Amino acid sequence: MTDIAAIQALHAGPHRMVLAISGGGSQASSDLLQVPGASNTLLEAVVPYSHAALSDWLGGEPESFCSRETALSMATVAWHRARGLARRSGLADDDCLGVACTASLGSAEPKRGEHRCWIAVECSEGSRIRSLILTKGARDRAGEEELVADLVVSTLA
Repeated sequence: MTDIAAIQALHAGPHRMVLAISGGGSQASSDLLQVPGASNTLLEAVVPYSHAALSDWLGGEPESFCSRETALSMATVAWHRARGLARRSGLADDDCLGVACTASLGSAEPKRGEHRCWIAVECSEGSRIRSLILTKGARDRAGEEELVADLVVSTLA
């Protein structure tokens, strides 16, 4: 369930971000945009969903498309992009964030591996990362998507 108060506080704060989401959690960008003030926070949201798109975003194919390393790399690219967009908009780049989520959720074909997500935030002070392993069968795809999107928002809060 979307935490409107957390998003309002985020929009009232100093941070500006680029959000990159692959594999699941894209509802987080919609959640951020549905609360007034998103233009104070969100510089750009991208969904490099296919393997080719994510490889282009990263500048090369990752060893794994849903991993700690990939989330951190995605967040670093997003942070550099946020800084560039802020500067070109005449804004300071001190409070820029690169936010990334890579997820492997339920799909039409059953997955052999875990349903999981990695969420990374990059800023001038360094990186932060969270992960979650979901219990297979506990939720449908929509439920997993909502859970991961909520985790993205709570990570930012």
